[in-house]
Amino acid sequence: MRENKDLRMTTKPERDIEKTYPIEDFIAKLRRLADSLEQNKSFEIQIAGERIYVPVRAIYNIEHERGDGEEEIEFQIKWDLEK
Repeated sequence: MRENKDLRMTTKPERDIEKTYPIEDFIAKLRRLADSLEQNKSFEIQIAGERIYVPVRAIYNIEHERGDGEEEIEFQIKWDLEK
């Protein structure tokens, strides 16, 4: 039974969404993330109805894009799924 549960965890459907939040909610999420980073703890966040668990081993980067009359800054958090 454990093997099937592990398989489901690694075979989640692909997802690519962008969710806009009110500024107060965005600030609260950033504060919780910063607190987790300072305490070297994993981070948990719900985005568009799905709960995401970010492990301590995640990589954090900032991306800047410019083109077509607009600019964008993305704060990215990436990690490999453990197998």
